[in-house]
Amino acid sequence: MKALQIAASGMAAQQMRVDVVSNNLANMSTTGYNARRADFADLHYQQLTRPGTVAAEDGTMLPTGVQLGLGVRPSSVSVVLAQGSLVQTGGDLDVAIEGAGYLEVTLPSGVSSYTRDGALKRSADGLIVTADGHEVAPGITIPDDAKSLSINADGEVYAYFADQVQPQLMGQMNLVSFTNAKGLEATGSNLFLETEASGPPISSTPGEDGLGTLRQGYLEESTVDAVREVTELIKAQRAYELNSKVIMAADQMLSATVQVK
Repeated sequence: MKALQIAASGMAAQQMRVDVVSNNLANMSTTGYNARRADFADLHYQQLTRPGTVAAEDGTMLPTGVQLGLGVRPSSVSVVLAQGSLVQTGGDLDVAIEGAGYLEVTLPSGVSSYTRDGALKRSADGLIVTADGHEVAPGITIPDDAKSLSINADGEVYAYFADQVQPQLMGQMNLVSFTNAKGLEATGSNLFLETEASGPPISSTPGEDGLGTLRQGYLEESTVDAVREVTELIKAQRAYELNSKVIMAADQMLSATVQVK
């Protein structure tokens, strides 16, 4: 009886849906996090009678045929790209991206990764780094005697000194875009890696080539909608229960069959 395998694939799909929802809810407070969505597709079909099959000697063809579906499979878990709300923090190294784009981060291995988490810090050497200590490209160093910092919308980083009236330009922060940002590989710690699906990174000045701008003293909140996620959780739970009832019904039918004398 194929109903057992079909319902089992449905239960596995709903379990995956719950996993995605739970990950979204767990990251409600993660800076720059974009919610994920589980997408599914039906499995191949068993063609008992193909549509268009000749059914009589006079050439009459079946308009629909008999096609028996064999279940469901996960097709993707995609990122829902959206702008999160900006919350004011007042930190001079807190930077939110208004619009498209990612900050480029250099990992200890030398590989470039990308993030929208703008909660930046200063290392012991004055280098601008992420919360995990990874260098933010292009490697801007702030002198120890700088009394304050200013980062404008175009990504220019200025430092103010006690003995100078005018600020001093320390460097230029750039943003990176991708042809298919949904194709980036998530590695954790709010970081993404380039893949064949995402295409190569395209670096430019904030505010140019379709990229967003920077806002100092703000952070981007998660795009997770708690009400929507709880609704998805309830729907997944109900669908899981219905698939389990199919398995129970199929089991009862098989039991009735083996008891026939």
